[in-house]
Amino acid sequence: MENQNRRVATLTLDDGRSIELPIMSGTLGADVIDIRELGKLGMFTYDPGFLSTASCSSEITFIDGDAGLLYYRGYPIEQLAEHSSFLEVCYLMLNGELPDAQQHEAFGNKVTRHTMVHDQLVRFYNGFRRDAHPMAVMVGVVGALSAFYHDSIDISNPAHREISAMRMIAKVPTIAAMAYKYNTGEPFMYPKNSFGYVENFMYMMFGTPCEDYVPNPVLVRALERIFILHADHEQNASTSTVRLAGSSGANPYACVSSGIAALWGPAHGGANEAVLKMLEEIGDISRAAEFMAGVKDKKYRLMGFGHRVYKSMDPRASVMRRTCYEVLRELKLEDDRMFQMALELEQIALKDDYFIERRLYPNVDFYSGIVLRALGVPTNMFTVFFALARTIGWVSQWSEMIADNERKIGRPRQLYQGAVRRDYVPIDRR
Repeated sequence: MENQNRRVATLTLDDGRSIELPIMSGTLGADVIDIRELGKLGMFTYDPGFLSTASCSSEITFIDGDAGLLYYRGYPIEQLAEHSSFLEVCYLMLNGELPDAQQHEAFGNKVTRHTMVHDQLVRFYNGFRRDAHPMAVMVGVVGALSAFYHDSIDISNPAHREISAMRMIAKVPTIAAMAYKYNTGEPFMYPKNSFGYVENFMYMMFGTPCEDYVPNPVLVRALERIFILHADHEQNASTSTVRLAGSSGANPYACVSSGIAALWGPAHGGANEAVLKMLEEIGDISRAAEFMAGVKDKKYRLMGFGHRVYKSMDPRASVMRRTCYEVLRELKLEDDRMFQMALELEQIALKDDYFIERRLYPNVDFYSGIVLRALGVPTNMFTVFFALARTIGWVSQWSEMIADNERKIGRPRQLYQGAVRRDYVPIDRR
């Protein structure tokens, strides 16, 4: 019966040789062709950027770009962003199921116990220039965690993997806030166990020893949504980097540090910063129509619209748009110049056939930069916030990969187009 249900794709070469390649199906999404036996023909595939290649199987995140769907462990992102907490999402991504009340409390207590960082690690910051980019600091300090917490980096031990996951979820906010404080010259604010996860991060970011910090619940909820929306996004560049580094058996701190480095690239983690830069260049809402006409004429580049994966609406964008309204209303910034320009650009794009036909809809980055700016976050910290949120995705993907029986060290092939064999010629004869 199994052979009768077996589906294959037959590849026939021009020399008459052929091979049957199994067709595999996931629980959701497109079928894939298993090409692992292709090497028997002495051939392999060519796929720059791996746009048509599944590098692994995973149970964590599902994206349907055509339908505009994003699920974490089967749960739609809109539902999680509306009803869940970031720590609850962290538990879900690590364990596969939402926690009950007891599990949620125990998980939160574990994270809280790990928010402090080793005192000697704090001294690392003095080795950086004050004007160093916070992402450069993040790459260095997160990577250095393995030098301080090497008691639990046996990746074959599930208990060690759990401890490492807890430490990273807990300590990355502390490290990120310290990177900000060091950059601004303000004193570090150590974690406060009476605060929740997001409240604690905002306290470490914006609090000072001069006065008590009272978190604004509307702003806390807004940042919580930002973290949830950015927690994972399937096999993107930084996640793939974490998996590739982890495939060699590298410790989890080094792997996450490599993910931070990949995220730092402007084509990956810098999109919301690019949106703000674009809005600054437009300058005034009166120039919005002229700017969009210039986009159609290839005179200007439109940032924050369209997405490499989503061919319809980014499911995170509507949540972020509503969050943007809530934050600006709370801060009495409804007339904010940037926000009004953003709304005008969006309205033009939604009514113009040029943008509709090309499916250039606002994505999550279009509004998240405005929210972060309203919260008082400087633009050089935007990607750091992204890294903080994505840490749970990286850790979950890394942990899943380590436990996978089919794990192999990553070793992509190449299409060589260099010189053919040639013999060395002594320098006096050249």
